[in-house]
Amino acid sequence: MRVIVSGGGTAGHINPALSLAEELQARGHEVRYAGTPEGLERRLAAQANLDYEAFRARGFDRARPASLLRAVGLALGETRRARRWLSQVRANAVVTFGGYVCLPVGRAALAERIPLVVHEQNSVMGLANRYLAQRAQAVCLTYAAAGQGLSARGPVAVTGNPVRASVLSGSRAQGREMLGIPDDALILLVTGGSLGARHVNDAVCGLKGRLLSHEGLHVVHVTGPNELDRVRETLALTDDEARRWHLFGYQDHMGACMAAADAVVSRAGATSLAEISARALPALLVPFPHATADHQTANARSYVDAGCAFMVPDAEVEGERFAEWLFTLIESDEVRRQQAACARAQQTSGAAGRLADAVERAAASSPRS
Repeated sequence: MRVIVSGGGTAGHINPALSLAEELQARGHEVRYAGTPEGLERRLAAQANLDYEAFRARGFDRARPASLLRAVGLALGETRRARRWLSQVRANAVVTFGGYVCLPVGRAALAERIPLVVHEQNSVMGLANRYLAQRAQAVCLTYAAAGQGLSARGPVAVTGNPVRASVLSGSRAQGREMLGIPDDALILLVTGGSLGARHVNDAVCGLKGRLLSHEGLHVVHVTGPNELDRVRETLALTDDEARRWHLFGYQDHMGACMAAADAVVSRAGATSLAEISARALPALLVPFPHATADHQTANARSYVDAGCAFMVPDAEVEGERFAEWLFTLIESDEVRRQQAACARAQQTSGAAGRLADAVERAAASSPRS
């Protein structure tokens, strides 16, 4: 079977696509990636050794009608080119994960009568996915809320958000060996995602003395590349403090860090939450407030309601509630056990398999199968 996966713009769309590709390849299927010419997905797909086809795509500003016309014109032209490509490679199924590049690829699949599967990572469905989902063979969700009001032709199922094998495979011992942290230490991981989070960085820096007063606590602090120098200056760590406060601008081995950690402070992007859930890591979530349709808050609320985490709005991270819940996570073994148990009940680690099952069912209806 030959499957095309497509998603672009952010790692939140790309990583689940790569996770599905891993699962499908493990089952003996061929996978190719359709993305933009210069997007992050091109580099990540190359790292995953996936054949890549580039299609141009552009967003639009609702306040500027001319930008919509240009975007639609480009999508129409690229749809024609995508139809020729899909026919040439004889695809059995196409799976879209979001981003504007999915529009020409998904529309081409529909025009060629190739089964289309849409996967939505967030609690609020993106524009491209919502458009394609209405005619897709199947729609797969991370959160049931994303399907509210959706008029879909095919079945809608909650499969969860796929997580790459590299995140799942790391062990606690391996992660701690990589970080140089003792086995008996308590580790707090702080991360604002690939770009960092200034409010989170400032809040944690402001609690430096109280955090380091906990004997045996180690802080693994991933600031974001642009924040590293400022945070380092703010913390002004002595040599002794730096032995327990591990500062990184970016971390290529986040899976190992999560495996090593006992609790995490994080944004609530779809990929971050899926990885936290898959590792059953107790969490304090600070949603990015300017995400489209405030979807990070919606993501976090679903996770918090399931008992897996605490949540504090970005505007309140330097207040008392953030500190209260942070130190509850650090000081209460019982709270961490409860949150970890609730996270395991989400069964996120099996999401790639459930999505692959849905893709195989859709592809089985294709004349090319």
